[in-house]
Amino acid sequence: MSRSHHKRSPRSVVLGVAVVTAALAGGLLVTLPDAASAAPSGLADDFNGDGYRDLATGAPGAVANGKAKAGAVVVDYGSAAGISAARHKTTSQSSSGVPGDSETSDRFGTELAHGDLNRDGYGDLVVGTPLEDVGGDVDGGSVTILWGGSSGLSGGTTVSDPNPSGHDRFGQSLAVGDFTGDGKADLAVGSTGKDVWIFKGGFTKAGGAAGKVRFDAGIESGAYPDGAVQLAAGDFDDDGTDDVVVGSASGNFVYRGTSTGPVFQTEAGPGYTSAFAVADFDRDGHDDLVVGTDFVGIVNPPAKGGYATVFYGGTAGVDTTRSAVFSQDTPGVPGSDESDDWFGASLAAGDVNGDGYPDLAVGADNESIGSAAGVGNVWVLRGGSSGLTATRAQSFNQGTSGVPGSNESSDGFGDAVHLADHNRDGRADLSVGAAGENSDDGAVWVLRGSTSGVTTTGAVSFGPASAGVGRSGEDPMLGDVLSGS
Repeated sequence: MSRSHHKRSPRSVVLGVAVVTAALAGGLLVTLPDAASAAPSGLADDFNGDGYRDLATGAPGAVANGKAKAGAVVVDYGSAAGISAARHKTTSQSSSGVPGDSETSDRFGTELAHGDLNRDGYGDLVVGTPLEDVGGDVDGGSVTILWGGSSGLSGGTTVSDPNPSGHDRFGQSLAVGDFTGDGKADLAVGSTGKDVWIFKGGFTKAGGAAGKVRFDAGIESGAYPDGAVQLAAGDFDDDGTDDVVVGSASGNFVYRGTSTGPVFQTEAGPGYTSAFAVADFDRDGHDDLVVGTDFVGIVNPPAKGGYATVFYGGTAGVDTTRSAVFSQDTPGVPGSDESDDWFGASLAAGDVNGDGYPDLAVGADNESIGSAAGVGNVWVLRGGSSGLTATRAQSFNQGTSGVPGSNESSDGFGDAVHLADHNRDGRADLSVGAAGENSDDGAVWVLRGSTSGVTTTGAVSFGPASAGVGRSGEDPMLGDVLSGS
């Protein structure tokens, strides 16, 4: 996403807890993973099918094919040793088989989502490029599916915009889920308009989606031209079909998935949403929805520095009468509630300690620490039988013992967060992006999950050079977005 705070084309969140040869033409170094030796795993974020979850990172400011800010995407492959910068693959629109061309200020990799869209057992990566000019349509936006396979991501297919004259920035929000209940992964795409499109599975590499369904979200298009800035998927009513959540400045609207298309269920929160996360935190069989509100633009907010609200699921879907708010003012959450911290800027869900309950990572990328402003911080809140709790909450920044680096102004640590088990030990690892690190070079950190929660032992970090991302005097902003965050 385009990330000038505070409307940086906010990110969508797609969570599955409930729910590229030698070098690129743009000069981006590529290190190929080992080919999978067995049948593909079927994991939605395992792009090479070896049974380990992989990490996809956007670098929308990267140079590709000599074009400034053309953008690129890096996949770091999971393994028994976890994520390593050495095992990566970097893709741009100059890569063989990828539709389009690397052009100045396209910002390929602004938005990411993943899922097995063609049902071949390999995870596929969906890339949103909302600032791409399409013909004469300035900032019309594009969506590309990069296909998984035994050698990782290779080639791609364009998802065509069905309504180019009706909106801009097609692909500014993405979500993958089975919204029609037919057992096939569908793709939801948002733009600056009221119209949200569901592209139906099964997809093919040659033909794209099997069909499409349009629905108009409850967005006041005249007053709020940003449109659908967030999308999320989750089965909140436990009927076997994923529901879709649309976030906009005018509200967060939940639609129940049906065979004929989404049907409005409820509104969850007032909008101004920075992030969504979905998981069944209390393991009652219903997915729960977390809404991050880092930029406080409402009257009498519950916290001045941002907050995250969990709305629990139930038989009727998202239950707005059963909710809880978490901020730095919540007992047990380290720190203090201060204006413009941006607590809730990023969210991700996953089970960090292997107890069976998903936990929640919360980023505040503008948190100040000491005299350094905009350093950023990340917290982990625990899930349990009663839902999310601040008890035993953890807090991390670059000043935390064992975390590589140091706290510096405008780093934006927590700009993106992601939780997934990359070493197959049964515990989710915490990945953190900081697009502002080293004057907008950007960087990514990966901290391991353990029986006691996230640990800094064995923590790794990497920047654009080790990720094969082109810089050439520009600002790659690696870590601006992580797939699933």
